[in-house]
Amino acid sequence: MRRIHRTRRDWAADLGLMLFAACFAAASSDSIPIEENMDPVWLTVDQVIGGLGCATVLLRRRWPVALAVALLLAGSELSHYLTGPAMVALFTVAATRPGRATAWVAAVAFVPLPVFLWQLPEVSGDRKSSALTYFALIAGTIGWGLFRRSRQQLIASLRARAELAEVDAELRAERARREAREEIAREMHDVLGHRLTLLSLHAGALEFHTKAPREEIGKAAGVIRESARLALSDLREVIGVLRAGPAEDERPQPELADLARLVAEARTAGGRIELTGPPDGPAPPPVVGRTAYRIVQEALTNARKHAPGAAVTVRVSGGPADRLTVDVRNAPPPGAAADTGGGEGSHAEGGGQGLIGLAERARLAGGELSAGPAQGGFRVRAWLPWPAADTVSAQG
Repeated sequence: MRRIHRTRRDWAADLGLMLFAACFAAASSDSIPIEENMDPVWLTVDQVIGGLGCATVLLRRRWPVALAVALLLAGSELSHYLTGPAMVALFTVAATRPGRATAWVAAVAFVPLPVFLWQLPEVSGDRKSSALTYFALIAGTIGWGLFRRSRQQLIASLRARAELAEVDAELRAERARREAREEIAREMHDVLGHRLTLLSLHAGALEFHTKAPREEIGKAAGVIRESARLALSDLREVIGVLRAGPAEDERPQPELADLARLVAEARTAGGRIELTGPPDGPAPPPVVGRTAYRIVQEALTNARKHAPGAAVTVRVSGGPADRLTVDVRNAPPPGAAADTGGGEGSHAEGGGQGLIGLAERARLAGGELSAGPAQGGFRVRAWLPWPAADTVSAQG
């Protein structure tokens, strides 16, 4: 047997409905048409059945459909005082049960209606008024139960939508946090990787050339000190962005024109780099210039890591209403045969995470990036959209 757990509120509602059924039976007793020659014993039995029917209201949560059908049938055959309990049972069915069950119970309730309408001319005035009132009450009870059910469904739907909206907001916030972390990770990788590879290169040179002239040692130590200072400065800027939030991120961002400075720093560290471009004329949009700068920065960092001493060629070309093309290629490292695939293996050992980040940067800027071995070395090639000046102004 299914156990029904009632809260205090449920018990209060059930007792209140039972009291309503009893009060309705008492209030309507004077208007119930009873035969004048009815035996007082049967009248007492009729009233007792009505009282028991009011008590059965407490069972409405466990067997609402069966209770409603039983009260309707008993009200038409056994007792005249079951209208109140039958209304409560009908309301429960309409408010809590599926539409098919409600329809079947309503059909049972209105089965006597065609017969009553057929005999309407022969029915006396009191019985006619009482019957019409009964059917009106039954119809109103079913309608009120259906309204209560639709209202509960609407409230449940709104609550479910609110919960889904809350979950969706949490997912969006988590996605925004993840994207912010990924952006910060890419920024730290691009900024600090360049500085730290310079540090590693000069520190390695000092380690293997302990008998170098004092001037060269002093020059290398100066580069190490300056690179460490710049790395700490960049780290403080990134951490400052983390603490301040995106609204206060006003630190200067690299542009395409800063490529010359970037290449000069790499040449100071001993790199053999040939730079062609950037093209003369108007500068590309900030996001395009910054993306191109990061691509070249990461490519030079990878060349120092995986092909130390190899010559690197950087070519940047393009113009407005066309596209900006960035091509960075390093020759095979010294001592490696051109057909050994050393460039591919060296880059593969690094995991390629930096290149994955660059590809994502290019995609977000609306462009594409490809990277892979080329003639024994390694090549990074990207193109970025460069809209015309009037288009940029219109979008701004």
